[in-house]
Amino acid sequence: MPNNTDPRLLARLAANRTTRRRFLGGGAAAAAALALGPTVLAACGSGGDSSSPTTSAAPDDGSPASGTVRISNWPLYMADGFVAAFQTASGLTVDYKEDFNDNEQWFAKVKEPLSRKQDIGADLVVPTEFMAARLNGLQWLNEISESRVPNKKNLRQDLLNSKVDPGRKVTAPYMTGMVGLAYNRAATGRDITKIDDLWDPAFKGRVSLFSDVQDGLGMIMQWQGNSVEEPTSESVQKAVDFVREQKDKGQIRRFTGNDYADDLAAGNIAVAQAYSGDVVQLQADNPDLKFVVPESGGDWFIDTMVIPYTTQNQKAAEAWIDYVYDRANYAKLIAFTQFVPVLSDMTDELAKIDPAIASNPLINPPAEMSNNLESWAALTDEQTQEFNTMYTAVTGA
Repeated sequence: MPNNTDPRLLARLAANRTTRRRFLGGGAAAAAALALGPTVLAACGSGGDSSSPTTSAAPDDGSPASGTVRISNWPLYMADGFVAAFQTASGLTVDYKEDFNDNEQWFAKVKEPLSRKQDIGADLVVPTEFMAARLNGLQWLNEISESRVPNKKNLRQDLLNSKVDPGRKVTAPYMTGMVGLAYNRAATGRDITKIDDLWDPAFKGRVSLFSDVQDGLGMIMQWQGNSVEEPTSESVQKAVDFVREQKDKGQIRRFTGNDYADDLAAGNIAVAQAYSGDVVQLQADNPDLKFVVPESGGDWFIDTMVIPYTTQNQKAAEAWIDYVYDRANYAKLIAFTQFVPVLSDMTDELAKIDPAIASNPLINPPAEMSNNLESWAALTDEQTQEFNTMYTAVTGA
Protein backbone atom coordinates (compact mmCIF):
# COMPACT_ATOMS: atom_id res chain seq x y z
CA MET A 1 0.00 0.00 0.00
CA PRO A 2 1.52 3.38 -0.91
CA ASN A 3 2.65 5.34 2.10
CA ASN A 4 0.88 8.53 0.97
CA THR A 5 -2.57 6.93 1.18
CA ASP A 6 -4.66 7.99 4.16
CA PRO A 7 -5.06 4.83 6.29
CA ARG A 8 -8.47 6.02 7.49
CA LEU A 9 -9.64 6.17 3.89
CA LEU A 10 -8.31 2.70 3.20
CA ALA A 11 -10.04 1.28 6.24
CA ARG A 12 -13.35 2.83 5.26
CA LEU A 13 -13.11 1.60 1.70
CA ALA A 14 -12.04 -1.87 2.74
CA ALA A 15 -15.18 -2.02 4.86
CA ASN A 16 -17.29 -0.83 1.93
CA ARG A 17 -15.70 -3.44 -0.29
CA THR A 18 -16.50 -6.24 2.13
CA THR A 19 -20.07 -5.03 2.50
CA ARG A 20 -20.46 -4.88 -1.25
CA ARG A 21 -19.18 -8.46 -1.62
CA ARG A 22 -21.52 -9.66 1.09
CA PHE A 23 -24.48 -8.33 -0.89
CA LEU A 24 -23.10 -9.50 -4.22
CA GLY A 25 -22.14 -12.93 -2.95
CA GLY A 26 -25.76 -14.01 -3.27
CA GLY A 27 -25.96 -12.57 -6.77
CA ALA A 28 -22.87 -14.17 -8.25
CA ALA A 29 -20.78 -11.06 -8.80
CA ALA A 30 -17.09 -10.44 -8.44
CA ALA A 31 -15.91 -7.42 -6.48
CA ALA A 32 -12.60 -5.72 -5.98
CA ALA A 33 -11.48 -2.45 -4.47
CA LEU A 34 -8.18 -0.80 -5.18
CA ALA A 35 -6.38 1.99 -3.37
CA LEU A 36 -3.37 3.46 -5.13
CA GLY A 37 -2.19 6.97 -4.42
CA PRO A 38 -5.13 9.33 -3.89
CA THR A 39 -7.80 7.20 -5.53
CA VAL A 40 -9.68 3.99 -4.86
CA LEU A 41 -11.67 1.88 -7.27
CA ALA A 42 -14.69 -0.28 -6.57
CA ALA A 43 -15.58 -2.97 -9.08
CA CYS A 44 -17.32 -6.31 -9.49
CA GLY A 45 -18.28 -9.32 -11.77
CA SER A 46 -21.03 -10.73 -14.00
CA GLY A 47 -24.21 -12.78 -14.42
CA GLY A 48 -27.96 -11.99 -14.82
CA ASP A 49 -30.85 -12.05 -17.29
CA SER A 50 -30.72 -10.56 -20.78
CA SER A 51 -33.09 -9.75 -23.61
CA SER A 52 -33.74 -7.09 -26.21
CA PRO A 53 -33.93 -3.50 -24.94
CA THR A 54 -37.31 -1.81 -24.65
CA THR A 55 -36.24 1.35 -26.45
CA SER A 56 -34.07 1.46 -29.53
CA ALA A 57 -31.64 4.32 -30.00
CA ALA A 58 -33.46 7.41 -31.23
CA PRO A 59 -32.63 8.46 -34.80
CA ASP A 60 -29.77 10.94 -34.90
CA ASP A 61 -31.26 14.24 -36.06
CA GLY A 62 -27.83 15.85 -36.11
CA SER A 63 -28.49 18.21 -33.22
CA PRO A 64 -25.80 18.31 -30.53
CA ALA A 65 -26.27 17.17 -26.97
CA SER A 66 -27.18 19.96 -24.59
CA GLY A 67 -28.18 20.56 -21.00
CA THR A 68 -27.26 18.41 -18.02
CA VAL A 69 -26.32 14.75 -17.77
CA ARG A 70 -26.89 13.08 -14.40
CA ILE A 71 -24.43 10.30 -13.62
CA SER A 72 -24.58 7.79 -10.76
CA ASN A 73 -21.30 5.98 -10.16
CA TRP A 74 -19.45 4.02 -7.50
CA PRO A 75 -17.56 6.06 -4.87
CA LEU A 76 -14.00 6.97 -5.80
CA TYR A 77 -14.32 5.63 -9.35
CA MET A 78 -13.45 8.86 -11.15
CA ALA A 79 -10.16 10.67 -11.79
CA ASP A 80 -9.75 14.17 -10.40
CA GLY A 81 -10.54 16.78 -13.02
CA PHE A 82 -12.13 14.33 -15.46
CA VAL A 83 -15.69 15.63 -15.07
CA ALA A 84 -14.54 19.23 -15.36
CA ALA A 85 -12.58 18.42 -18.51
CA PHE A 86 -15.65 16.80 -20.06
CA GLN A 87 -17.77 19.83 -19.25
CA THR A 88 -15.22 22.12 -20.89
CA ALA A 89 -14.90 19.93 -23.98
CA SER A 90 -18.62 19.29 -24.46
CA GLY A 91 -20.32 22.39 -23.13
CA LEU A 92 -22.57 20.10 -21.09
CA THR A 93 -23.19 20.27 -17.37
CA VAL A 94 -22.61 17.15 -15.28
CA ASP A 95 -24.51 16.31 -12.11
CA TYR A 96 -22.12 13.64 -10.84
CA LYS A 97 -23.10 11.54 -7.82
CA GLU A 98 -21.14 8.82 -6.04
CA ASP A 99 -24.29 7.11 -4.85
CA PHE A 100 -23.95 3.64 -6.37
CA ASN A 101 -22.70 1.74 -3.34
CA ASP A 102 -24.04 -1.74 -4.00
CA ASN A 103 -25.77 -3.36 -6.96
CA GLU A 104 -28.53 -5.04 -4.98
CA GLN A 105 -29.17 -2.05 -2.71
CA TRP A 106 -29.36 0.24 -5.72
CA PHE A 107 -31.76 -2.12 -7.50
CA ALA A 108 -34.01 -2.29 -4.45
CA LYS A 109 -34.13 1.51 -4.46
CA VAL A 110 -34.95 1.99 -8.15
CA LYS A 111 -36.98 -1.07 -9.14
CA GLU A 112 -40.32 0.46 -8.15
CA PRO A 113 -39.91 3.76 -10.04
CA LEU A 114 -38.36 1.96 -13.00
CA SER A 115 -41.27 -0.47 -13.13
CA ARG A 116 -43.55 2.58 -13.35
CA LYS A 117 -41.23 4.28 -15.88
CA GLN A 118 -40.56 7.11 -13.45
CA ASP A 119 -37.37 9.16 -13.38
CA ILE A 120 -34.71 7.74 -11.05
CA GLY A 121 -32.57 10.89 -11.01
CA ALA A 122 -29.89 9.54 -13.32
CA ASP A 123 -29.31 9.50 -17.07
CA LEU A 124 -26.37 7.10 -16.85
CA VAL A 125 -25.45 4.56 -14.17
CA VAL A 126 -22.52 2.15 -13.76
CA PRO A 127 -23.75 -1.26 -12.57
CA THR A 128 -21.82 -4.49 -12.68
CA GLU A 129 -22.52 -6.55 -15.79
CA PHE A 130 -24.78 -9.03 -13.99
CA MET A 131 -27.02 -6.16 -12.88
CA ALA A 132 -26.97 -4.56 -16.32
CA ALA A 133 -28.11 -7.89 -17.76
CA ARG A 134 -30.95 -8.01 -15.24
CA LEU A 135 -32.05 -4.48 -16.16
CA ASN A 136 -31.97 -5.40 -19.81
CA GLY A 137 -33.98 -8.53 -19.15
CA LEU A 138 -36.63 -6.32 -17.56
CA GLN A 139 -36.46 -4.06 -20.64
CA TRP A 140 -35.41 -1.05 -18.57
CA LEU A 141 -32.43 0.05 -20.67
CA ASN A 142 -32.20 2.21 -23.77
CA GLU A 143 -30.11 1.17 -26.71
CA ILE A 144 -26.92 3.23 -27.13
CA SER A 145 -26.67 4.99 -30.50
CA GLU A 146 -23.58 3.90 -32.42
CA SER A 147 -23.61 7.08 -34.51
CA ARG A 148 -23.38 9.22 -31.38
CA VAL A 149 -20.65 7.06 -29.82
CA PRO A 150 -18.11 6.75 -32.65
CA ASN A 151 -15.33 5.97 -30.17
CA LYS A 152 -17.03 2.66 -29.50
CA LYS A 153 -14.65 1.43 -32.20
CA ASN A 154 -11.91 1.58 -29.55
CA LEU A 155 -13.59 -1.04 -27.36
CA ARG A 156 -11.75 -4.34 -26.90
CA GLN A 157 -13.03 -6.93 -29.33
CA ASP A 158 -13.55 -9.55 -26.63
CA LEU A 159 -15.87 -7.17 -24.79
CA LEU A 160 -17.67 -6.22 -27.99
CA ASN A 161 -18.33 -9.90 -28.64
CA SER A 162 -20.02 -10.35 -25.25
CA LYS A 163 -22.57 -13.14 -24.95
CA VAL A 164 -24.35 -11.09 -22.29
CA ASP A 165 -24.89 -8.17 -24.70
CA PRO A 166 -23.68 -9.04 -28.22
CA GLY A 167 -22.37 -5.95 -29.97
CA ARG A 168 -22.81 -3.96 -26.75
CA LYS A 169 -26.18 -2.55 -27.79
CA VAL A 170 -27.21 -1.48 -24.28
CA THR A 171 -24.04 -1.74 -22.17
CA ALA A 172 -20.78 0.16 -22.45
CA PRO A 173 -17.99 -1.46 -20.38
CA TYR A 174 -16.28 0.98 -18.01
CA MET A 175 -13.62 -0.99 -16.12
CA THR A 176 -12.52 -4.61 -15.97
CA GLY A 177 -10.29 -6.72 -13.78
CA MET A 178 -8.98 -10.26 -13.62
CA VAL A 179 -9.78 -13.12 -11.26
CA GLY A 180 -6.77 -15.41 -10.95
CA LEU A 181 -4.29 -16.75 -8.39
CA ALA A 182 -2.07 -14.75 -6.07
CA TYR A 183 0.81 -16.32 -4.22
CA ASN A 184 3.51 -15.39 -1.79
CA ARG A 185 6.78 -16.46 -3.43
CA ALA A 186 8.51 -16.50 -0.06
CA ALA A 187 5.89 -18.94 1.24
CA THR A 188 5.61 -21.21 -1.80
CA GLY A 189 9.32 -21.38 -2.63
CA ARG A 190 8.41 -21.72 -6.30
CA ASP A 191 6.29 -20.17 -9.01
CA ILE A 192 2.60 -21.00 -9.27
CA THR A 193 1.22 -21.50 -12.77
CA LYS A 194 -1.81 -23.78 -12.65
CA ILE A 195 -4.83 -24.85 -10.63
CA ASP A 196 -3.11 -28.14 -9.77
CA ASP A 197 -0.70 -26.12 -7.62
CA LEU A 198 -3.56 -25.35 -5.22
CA TRP A 199 -3.73 -29.02 -4.30
CA ASP A 200 0.00 -29.51 -3.64
CA PRO A 201 0.29 -31.25 -0.23
CA ALA A 202 3.05 -28.79 0.62
CA PHE A 203 0.39 -26.07 0.81
CA LYS A 204 -2.10 -28.03 2.92
CA GLY A 205 -4.09 -25.64 5.09
CA ARG A 206 -2.59 -22.61 3.33
CA VAL A 207 -4.94 -22.23 0.35
CA SER A 208 -7.93 -19.88 0.18
CA LEU A 209 -10.79 -19.86 -2.31
CA PHE A 210 -13.41 -17.19 -2.86
CA SER A 211 -16.77 -17.72 -1.19
CA ASP A 212 -18.54 -16.16 -4.18
CA VAL A 213 -19.80 -18.88 -6.52
CA GLN A 214 -18.58 -17.33 -9.77
CA ASP A 215 -15.19 -16.18 -8.52
CA GLY A 216 -14.65 -19.31 -6.47
CA LEU A 217 -15.76 -21.94 -8.97
CA GLY A 218 -15.09 -20.29 -12.33
CA MET A 219 -11.43 -21.16 -12.74
CA ILE A 220 -12.00 -24.63 -11.26
CA MET A 221 -14.74 -25.30 -13.81
CA GLN A 222 -12.37 -24.20 -16.58
CA TRP A 223 -9.65 -26.48 -15.17
CA GLN A 224 -12.16 -29.33 -15.35
CA GLY A 225 -12.78 -28.57 -19.01
CA ASN A 226 -16.03 -26.64 -18.64
CA SER A 227 -16.60 -23.08 -19.81
CA VAL A 228 -18.19 -20.44 -17.57
CA GLU A 229 -19.66 -18.97 -20.73
CA GLU A 230 -22.00 -21.99 -20.86
CA PRO A 231 -22.45 -23.10 -17.24
CA THR A 232 -24.75 -26.00 -16.41
CA SER A 233 -25.99 -27.52 -13.19
CA GLU A 234 -23.74 -30.49 -13.90
CA SER A 235 -20.57 -28.46 -14.49
CA VAL A 236 -21.15 -26.37 -11.37
CA GLN A 237 -21.90 -29.44 -9.25
CA LYS A 238 -18.74 -31.15 -10.50
CA ALA A 239 -16.66 -28.19 -9.34
CA VAL A 240 -18.51 -28.01 -6.02
CA ASP A 241 -17.88 -31.70 -5.38
CA PHE A 242 -14.16 -31.30 -6.01
CA VAL A 243 -13.92 -28.28 -3.70
CA ARG A 244 -15.74 -30.26 -1.01
CA GLU A 245 -13.14 -33.02 -1.28
CA GLN A 246 -10.30 -30.54 -0.86
CA LYS A 247 -12.01 -28.89 2.08
CA ASP A 248 -12.54 -32.25 3.78
CA LYS A 249 -8.84 -33.08 3.26
CA GLY A 250 -7.86 -29.85 5.03
CA GLN A 251 -6.24 -28.38 1.92
CA ILE A 252 -8.33 -25.21 2.06
CA ARG A 253 -7.66 -22.86 4.96
CA ARG A 254 -10.83 -20.83 4.44
CA PHE A 255 -13.24 -19.26 1.98
CA THR A 256 -12.86 -15.52 1.64
CA GLY A 257 -14.29 -12.33 0.24
CA ASN A 258 -11.70 -9.60 -0.11
CA ASP A 259 -10.20 -10.42 3.27
CA TYR A 260 -7.44 -12.70 2.00
CA ALA A 261 -4.84 -9.94 1.65
CA ASP A 262 -3.40 -9.86 5.17
CA ASP A 263 -2.99 -13.64 5.41
CA LEU A 264 -1.40 -13.74 1.97
CA ALA A 265 1.06 -10.97 2.79
CA ALA A 266 1.95 -12.63 6.11
CA GLY A 267 2.47 -16.03 4.49
CA ASN A 268 -0.39 -17.68 6.39
CA ILE A 269 -1.91 -18.31 2.98
CA ALA A 270 0.53 -19.49 0.33
CA VAL A 271 -1.86 -19.41 -2.64
CA ALA A 272 -5.17 -17.57 -2.91
CA GLN A 273 -7.79 -16.86 -5.49
CA ALA A 274 -7.42 -13.12 -5.96
CA TYR A 275 -8.33 -10.00 -7.92
CA SER A 276 -5.66 -8.42 -10.09
CA GLY A 277 -6.25 -4.94 -8.68
CA ASP A 278 -5.73 -6.09 -5.11
CA VAL A 279 -2.37 -7.57 -6.05
CA VAL A 280 -1.25 -4.35 -7.77
CA GLN A 281 -2.02 -2.65 -4.48
CA LEU A 282 -0.31 -5.25 -2.29
CA GLN A 283 2.85 -5.46 -4.41
CA ALA A 284 3.65 -1.87 -3.49
CA ASP A 285 4.55 -3.11 -0.02
CA ASN A 286 5.47 -6.74 -0.69
CA PRO A 287 7.23 -7.60 -3.96
CA ASP A 288 7.09 -11.31 -3.03
CA LEU A 289 3.40 -11.29 -3.93
CA LYS A 290 2.66 -12.44 -7.48
CA PHE A 291 -0.47 -12.76 -9.63
CA VAL A 292 -1.03 -15.32 -12.36
CA VAL A 293 -3.87 -16.35 -14.62
CA PRO A 294 -3.90 -20.17 -14.37
CA GLU A 295 -2.88 -22.06 -17.48
CA SER A 296 -6.41 -23.46 -17.75
CA GLY A 297 -7.94 -19.98 -17.54
CA GLY A 298 -9.30 -17.28 -15.27
CA ASP A 299 -12.22 -14.85 -15.34
CA TRP A 300 -12.99 -11.20 -16.04
CA PHE A 301 -15.20 -8.97 -13.95
CA ILE A 302 -16.82 -6.03 -15.74
CA ASP A 303 -18.55 -2.80 -14.69
CA THR A 304 -20.67 -1.16 -17.37
CA MET A 305 -22.22 2.20 -18.26
CA VAL A 306 -25.92 1.95 -19.10
CA ILE A 307 -28.71 4.40 -19.92
CA PRO A 308 -31.99 3.70 -18.09
CA TYR A 309 -35.10 4.00 -20.21
CA THR A 310 -36.26 6.81 -17.93
CA THR A 311 -33.32 9.03 -18.94
CA GLN A 312 -34.03 12.72 -19.40
CA ASN A 313 -31.01 13.29 -21.65
CA GLN A 314 -30.05 10.36 -23.87
CA LYS A 315 -27.73 12.39 -26.11
CA ALA A 316 -25.75 13.82 -23.20
CA ALA A 317 -25.31 10.34 -21.71
CA GLU A 318 -24.01 9.11 -25.06
CA ALA A 319 -21.68 12.11 -25.28
CA TRP A 320 -20.23 11.08 -21.92
CA ILE A 321 -19.66 7.49 -23.08
CA ASP A 322 -17.97 8.73 -26.25
CA TYR A 323 -15.68 11.01 -24.22
CA VAL A 324 -14.72 8.14 -21.90
CA TYR A 325 -13.97 5.97 -24.92
CA ASP A 326 -11.40 8.40 -26.33
CA ARG A 327 -8.09 6.67 -25.59
CA ALA A 328 -6.29 9.78 -24.32
CA ASN A 329 -9.15 10.57 -21.96
CA TYR A 330 -9.53 6.98 -20.81
CA ALA A 331 -5.82 6.72 -20.04
CA LYS A 332 -6.34 9.34 -17.33
CA LEU A 333 -8.99 7.14 -15.72
CA ILE A 334 -6.76 4.07 -15.83
CA ALA A 335 -3.79 5.99 -14.41
CA PHE A 336 -6.04 6.83 -11.48
CA THR A 337 -7.84 3.54 -10.94
CA GLN A 338 -5.07 1.18 -12.12
CA PHE A 339 -7.47 -1.53 -13.26
CA VAL A 340 -7.58 -3.17 -16.69
CA PRO A 341 -8.69 -0.92 -19.59
CA VAL A 342 -11.80 -1.78 -21.59
CA LEU A 343 -10.27 -0.10 -24.64
CA SER A 344 -7.77 -1.76 -26.96
CA ASP A 345 -4.28 -0.50 -27.81
CA MET A 346 -3.85 1.61 -24.67
CA THR A 347 -0.09 1.13 -24.28
CA ASP A 348 1.01 4.37 -25.96
CA GLU A 349 -1.48 6.58 -24.15
CA LEU A 350 -0.70 5.01 -20.78
CA ALA A 351 3.04 5.36 -21.40
CA LYS A 352 2.60 9.10 -21.92
CA ILE A 353 1.29 9.33 -18.38
CA ASP A 354 3.48 6.72 -16.67
CA PRO A 355 5.58 4.06 -18.43
CA ALA A 356 5.31 1.84 -15.34
CA ILE A 357 1.54 1.64 -15.78
CA ALA A 358 1.84 0.78 -19.46
CA SER A 359 4.28 -2.03 -18.70
CA ASN A 360 2.39 -3.52 -15.75
CA PRO A 361 0.78 -6.77 -16.98
CA LEU A 362 -1.89 -6.55 -14.28
CA ILE A 363 -3.05 -3.21 -15.70
CA ASN A 364 -2.18 -3.65 -19.36
CA PRO A 365 -2.21 -7.45 -19.76
CA PRO A 366 -0.55 -9.01 -22.80
CA ALA A 367 -2.72 -10.88 -25.28
CA GLU A 368 -1.61 -14.28 -24.02
CA MET A 369 -2.97 -13.38 -20.59
CA SER A 370 -6.22 -11.69 -21.61
CA ASN A 371 -6.99 -14.36 -24.19
CA ASN A 372 -6.98 -16.91 -21.36
CA LEU A 373 -9.85 -15.21 -19.53
CA GLU A 374 -13.59 -15.80 -19.84
CA SER A 375 -16.66 -13.90 -18.68
CA TRP A 376 -19.56 -15.70 -17.05
CA ALA A 377 -22.71 -16.03 -19.11
CA ALA A 378 -25.81 -14.14 -18.02
CA LEU A 379 -27.54 -16.30 -15.43
CA THR A 380 -31.26 -16.58 -14.87
CA ASP A 381 -32.54 -15.94 -11.36
CA GLU A 382 -33.19 -19.67 -11.08
CA GLN A 383 -29.59 -20.51 -12.03
CA THR A 384 -28.23 -17.93 -9.62
CA GLN A 385 -30.21 -19.39 -6.74
CA GLU A 386 -29.36 -22.97 -7.68
CA PHE A 387 -25.61 -22.37 -8.08
CA ASN A 388 -25.40 -20.34 -4.88
CA THR A 389 -27.20 -23.07 -2.94
CA MET A 390 -24.78 -25.69 -4.27
CA TYR A 391 -21.68 -23.74 -3.31
CA THR A 392 -22.93 -22.42 0.01
CA ALA A 393 -23.41 -26.01 1.13
CA VAL A 394 -19.60 -26.27 1.02
CA THR A 395 -18.45 -22.80 2.00
CA GLY A 396 -21.01 -22.24 4.74
CA ALA A 397 -21.24 -18.60 3.60
